[in-house]
This record gives sequence, structure tokens and C-alpha cells, in this order.
Amino acid sequence: MGALHAGHARLLESARFENEVVVASVFVNPIQFGPHEDFGRYPGDWDHDLMLLGHAEVDAVYRPSAEEMYPPNASTRVHVGGVTEALEGLARPGHFDGVATVVTKLFAAVAPDRAYFGQKDAQQVAVVKRLVRDLDLGVEIRVVPTVREQDGLALSSRNVYLSEDERRAAAGISAALREAADAYATGERDPIRLRARLAARLALEPLVKLEYAELVDPATFQKPGTLAVMAARVGKTRLIDNHDLAEPFPG
Repeated sequence: MGALHAGHARLLESARFENEVVVASVFVNPIQFGPHEDFGRYPGDWDHDLMLLGHAEVDAVYRPSAEEMYPPNASTRVHVGGVTEALEGLARPGHFDGVATVVTKLFAAVAPDRAYFGQKDAQQVAVVKRLVRDLDLGVEIRVVPTVREQDGLALSSRNVYLSEDERRAAAGISAALREAADAYATGERDPIRLRARLAARLALEPLVKLEYAELVDPATFQKPGTLAVMAARVGKTRLIDNHDLAEPFPG
């Protein structure tokens, strides 16, 4: 959606390495934002984005307008059931309908063999995989690991909203995931206790308000599972992150 950073660059690098032709879409999708979310102020710098896309040697950039994507009186939405009904789906009603609709339209426009998504948006990945499977879209979904700052904070376009103090506090989200992964590695398997570890670590950060911390199956987003998923507000900024506890935390 623009405001491109090193996480997006990693997606482009993966696509460039594995394919002969790479197309990048840049589109801030209005129908995946709720009425009180940040659509009107979502960060963006087209000159910077175009430079990053050039460095990544993409072959084409698809940058439609909202009017092109959603003509007047457009009334069709794509709904994916099941996997959308928990966590982000509850917190952001209609969000995944917006995601599924725009992804379907982008796939129809480009007809890619492969599409690249970041692991940071784990529930989105699950939704897109189910969409492709259920509608026989014939696109291979490639998932690229989350790119993190040195202190573990997952890269996000919304990180620019954070003050210096909030930025330091936000690192507590990845620290909680790391502690839970360490506990899992030493034999802890009880999802209630692992979830409590996530919440307890976030409680040490006064500027961070935890919205949810759960352990889910990465394909269905049903409990229980090994994928630890979290959402929290740092000041006014909402951030998400996740990590499969069966894997060592990076770094």
C-alpha cells in the first residue's frame, strides 16, 4: 500500500530471484479500512517508493486509482469464511472482505504465476491462501519471513507514527514473542501459560495496550496452535506481529 520499506524490498527481491518478470502493485485500498481507521492519513511517499521499486528492478508497477479499482456503483465484495472470523476479523469488521476483493482484482489484472506476501500479516496470508484454493485461482502464494529492526520490532509502514518513547516501547511486542518461543523451546506446551507469558511481557510496557495474544493454527486461525499472534496499541498506533513458537526467534 505504499510507504515502502525494507520488508517490501525483501518481497521484491524474492520475486526477482524466482521469476523472469516482476510486477508490483501500489494501492492504498479504501475498502479494507474501517470508518475510524487511518485511511485518510496512511503514510506515503511516491518518489521514495518509485526509487525502491527501481532498485529492486521490477519490470512494471501497477498503481491504479480508487476510481479505477472501484467504479461508481460497484457492489461486489469477496468474502472468505472461517479464517476471517477471529482476531483481526473481529477487531476490524469488513477488513478481510476488502483484502479479498482487492487481491482478487489484482490477480485478475496481472494473472501472476506467483504472488508474494509477508509473514507479518499472518492472518492475511491465511485468508489469501484460502481464497486462492477455494476459487481455483492458480496462483502460488509465497510467504516471505518478517523483516525486523535490530531490536526485533517488525517493520511496518505505520511505525512512522511512533514517537521516540513509543518506538522503544513497541519493541516489547517482539520481546514477548521471543520469550514465548524460548519457553516453548524448553518444553512449555500449555497454550494458556504461553499466552500468559506474552501478556505478562507486554504488561511491562506502560505505553503498550495489548488487544489480543493468542496461539492459533496458521492455516485456520483456530485455537490452539503454535503460531503466536499479537495486536497492541502503542500510543494511538495499532501494530501486529506473530511468530511460530516451534521455530527459534530470529536474531
